[in-house]
Amino acid sequence: MTALSANAAAVPHSGIREIVDLASVQKPGDVIHLEIGEPSARTPAHIVAAAVAAAEGRTGYTSSAGIRELREIASARIARVTGLPVSLEQVVIGQGAVQLLSAAMAALVAPGDEVLIPDPAWPNYEMQALLYGARPVRYPLRPENGFLPDPAEIEALMGPRTRVLIVNSPSNPTGKVVDRLTAEQLVRAAERHGVTVFSDEVYDEIVFNGAHVSLAAMAPQSVVSIFSLSKTYSMTGWRVGYAAFPHWLAGTVAKLQETFISSLPVASQAAAMAALTGPTDFIAANLADYRTRRDSVLADLSAIGLVAPIPAGAFYLLAPLADGADSRRSAIDLVNHGVSMAPGTAFGQIARSFLRISLASSAEDLAEGVRRYRDWFETTEGGLALGNG
Repeated sequence: MTALSANAAAVPHSGIREIVDLASVQKPGDVIHLEIGEPSARTPAHIVAAAVAAAEGRTGYTSSAGIRELREIASARIARVTGLPVSLEQVVIGQGAVQLLSAAMAALVAPGDEVLIPDPAWPNYEMQALLYGARPVRYPLRPENGFLPDPAEIEALMGPRTRVLIVNSPSNPTGKVVDRLTAEQLVRAAERHGVTVFSDEVYDEIVFNGAHVSLAAMAPQSVVSIFSLSKTYSMTGWRVGYAAFPHWLAGTVAKLQETFISSLPVASQAAAMAALTGPTDFIAANLADYRTRRDSVLADLSAIGLVAPIPAGAFYLLAPLADGADSRRSAIDLVNHGVSMAPGTAFGQIARSFLRISLASSAEDLAEGVRRYRDWFETTEGGLALGNG
C-alpha cells in the first residue's frame, strides 16, 4: 500500500472543525453554535438574484484567474482600499480567501522554508505551511501587549529561510486591529529581510474601533492583499475571494489556479460582481448588529466577574477560562452542556485558556449560549474541575 506523503501526514486536524463536527454529530439540533464564523444574516437578495440569472443563462469554464469583469471590479475595489493603482493582471479570484492563501503559499514556499504565523491565529495558516513542507514559526500576540504584534520581536525571528510573514487584521480570533505605525514597522522589517507579507484582510469592513490599515499601500511589491466576500456579504457558502499580488508573483498564482480549481462557478462569480457593485447599506447595519452583540456579550460575562479582551474588529470575542484550564477539554465538555465554542488551543498556545465566541451568531443564540457558558463556568470552576492534561 502506498504511504501518505509526509507533508500531508504532518497537517493537524482543525481544532475548530473538531468542535463543529462533534456538536453536529453528537447532539444535532440541540447545541447552540457559537464556534464558527457563520453570519446569521442571509445573503442579500440582489446577490442571490444575480447568481440565479447567471445559472439560468449559459454557464461554462471561465479564466482560471476569474471572469475579466469581476477582476476589473475587484481591482477597482482594492485600489480604493490601498490608495494605489491595481492592474487587472495583479488580481486573481479564488475559491474563498483560504484557497488564495494556499495558492500564494504554493508559489513561494519550498520544503524547509519558514512561515511566520501569529499566535493566536486562524489554524489554516499552519496547516497550509505544513502541507507545503515549510516550518511554521509562531510570533506571539501577547495579552499584555493587547494581543497586537511586536515588530522588533517579529524581525528577530526572521532568518535566511523565512519566506512569508502572515498578518491578519482585523484578527481572527482576537478581533484586534493593527495600527498604522505597527503596520509600517512590520512591512519595513519584511522588506529588509526579503520576506513577502500575506495580509489577510477578510474582515476589513468589520471594524468597531480604529481604522483598517492596508499594508500593500506601504510596500506594493512586498505585500499580497487577500480579501473575501464571505464575512462582509454573508456569503460563506458561495466560496469567493479575491487578492492583489505584486506584479512579479501574480502571473504564477494565476497559472497555479488551473491546478487548484480550473475555474470558479459562473453563478458564484456573478454573485460576487453583484456584491461588489450593488447596495451596501446592509454592511453598516450588520456592523451595528455585531457591535451591539459584542457589547451584550461583554456585559453578560462581566456580570460573573469575567473580563474579556475587547475586540476592535472582526466578529469574534475571546471568553476567558480560569487560568490554566484546558480550552479543548472545556470546549468538548461544553457541547454536552448545549453550547459549542472554539477552543483557544485551535489557534495556538497563547489563547489556550480562552474560548472563541462568534459574534456572527444571532443575538438570541448569543444570549442563550453565553447563559449556558456562565452556568457551566460556575459549576466547573472555569474549566479547572475538568483537569488540564
